[in-house]
Parts: sequence; C-alpha cells; structure tokens
Amino acid sequence: MLGATLTGRGVSGIVVEVEAYGGVPDGPWPDAAAHSYRGPSGRNAVMFGPPGRLYTYLSHGIHVCANVVCGPDGTAAAVLLRAAAVEKGFDVAQARRGEAIRTDALARGPGNLCSALGITMSDNGIDLFSPASAVRLTLNDAHRAAAGPRVGVSKAADRPWRLWLAARPEVSAYRRSPRAPAPGDSD
Repeated sequence: MLGATLTGRGVSGIVVEVEAYGGVPDGPWPDAAAHSYRGPSGRNAVMFGPPGRLYTYLSHGIHVCANVVCGPDGTAAAVLLRAAAVEKGFDVAQARRGEAIRTDALARGPGNLCSALGITMSDNGIDLFSPASAVRLTLNDAHRAAAGPRVGVSKAADRPWRLWLAARPEVSAYRRSPRAPAPGDSD
C-alpha cells in the first residue's frame, strides 16, 4: 500500500506511512492492539472483510482515522493510513487543515490525513476500488519500506508493523505509548 495514491473529495496524495493490525486470538495474526481482537462487533465488523473496504473510527472520540481492510473475507486484518504526501488539491487540504499548517504536515498523522482528504465516519465500509466511491485507492509500483514498532499502542507495541517510505518529510515521528511495556517486553 505504500506508494499507492489515495484520493478523497478534491485531494489526492501518495501513501507514505501505514501501520498493520491483525485480529482475534485464534486467527492468523492475533493482535491485542487491534479493534478486532475480541471478535466482530457493530463498530469493527468492516475489519472482517471483504478486503478493499475502508474501516473508519474515531480516535479519542475526536479524530476520524481510516484503515484499509486487507485480510481475506471473514478474517480481520487492516492497515491504518498514517500519512500521505499531498500531490493534488493543496488548496482544499489547506482549507480543511488550516493556513498555518506546512505542506509536508497536511496529511501527517492518521487524523490529519482524514481531515485533509475529507474522509468522514460516513465513509465506513466503502469500496476503495469502486470508481463511484468518494474515497479511492489506486495501487502503484511497490516501494522499499522501512519498518519499526507501532505508534501509540500499549499492547503488542514492539511488533515492527509500522511501515514507511524513508526520507519522506510527511512521515510522522515515532511516539511510544507511555502505557506500553519497556521496549523488548511486548510481543
């Protein structure tokens, strides 16, 4: 997904940072940090497929965050869209994010990415590959990724499931959750 073009409501950008999440304890990718860990619910049902759907949620009850469902139908797996480099629609993204925001920070961080691209909670479950969708994903050539621990999770914090394109100024800074165990003490 790194290097893919994400387009939403007058803005498009290249995905430069993502973070993977698995699912239930007896699934192929058990992940205590995932919304899907305790099984399907009204909130997380989209994470269980089909792939190519957008799973949206509110972080801290404020910021919309978006994930691309990527597991086979019935198996929870998703990739959080953490950052994008805005390529088209700078004026629209700037209006949504504020005039004081630097260009390289317009879509840095999952909540900022959704704000810049106009992704809302009503986009939950849309097919990202449908030409009729307000938010679309176009896969491009694969890119070499850097990998490291996930940001801000207190469980499974050491997994190198955060991936990014090195040397891109749009990539967010790493911040370990203060609730996470010491490095090396988490799976």
